[in-house]
Amino acid sequence: MNLHIVALFKFNENYLMEAVELFQILVRETRKEEGCLQYDLIEDKDNKGTFFLIELWESIEHHNRHSGQDHLLNFRTDASKMLVSSTLVYKGFKIL
Repeated sequence: MNLHIVALFKFNENYLMEAVELFQILVRETRKEEGCLQYDLIEDKDNKGTFFLIELWESIEHHNRHSGQDHLLNFRTDASKMLVSSTLVYKGFKIL
């Protein structure tokens, strides 16, 4: 069963260029992973510094493997210094 994920990030406005650079690496490398069906970065149109990652994984197991990848671990370390608040992550399965 496919796993859908939406992750919400709120970055300090002073770090927006750096945040986008980090996201570019993360998205590029994640899209190469086995089981990654969708991995898109969306910037909120009304809230500067707010980004969403829209993810679709072939399975929970594929996402679990993603969680240990160097590019994700590096992103988490580097981004943590620039975030205004904790990242919110929503995971679920399509019902309709």
